[in-house]
Amino acid sequence: MVIENKKRSIITKRIFYFGSLFVIAAAVLIYFDQFGAALISGGIFALWILFFQFADYQYVEFSDDNGLITFRYYPIAKFGKKQYSTIEFSPKVLHEARFDSGMFGLFSELNLAVKTKRGIAEYPAISLTAVSKSDRKRIEQTLDKILGL
Repeated sequence: MVIENKKRSIITKRIFYFGSLFVIAAAVLIYFDQFGAALISGGIFALWILFFQFADYQYVEFSDDNGLITFRYYPIAKFGKKQYSTIEFSPKVLHEARFDSGMFGLFSELNLAVKTKRGIAEYPAISLTAVSKSDRKRIEQTLDKILGL
């Protein structure tokens, strides 16, 4: 089974770039000597950027095919070079899958822990904020099934 949020990621990215209109508006307002309005527009843009960085919207692809659990993910709205990440492991070594929610369920992340020869290792959290609730539930059910819960 493969679950991905490609369509939702594209929409989120478009919304993020729509915020760049505030920069264009600020430039136009400065041209017309509307410094107060330009500052407000620039402030809204700064808050817009901070929100997207804080929310950590990510493209996520989950697969449990070929006897492996695979997560591929990268930030949707990022300045500079994208950092693609992949987590891949056998279902046999999965120790814990914890779903954490914040801000009244708006933000969600997945914490994975696997058994290794040296003990338990935790992967960095994967932001599931841009993943639909139904897909989050399907991922959770799949991981719970593997864990025997």
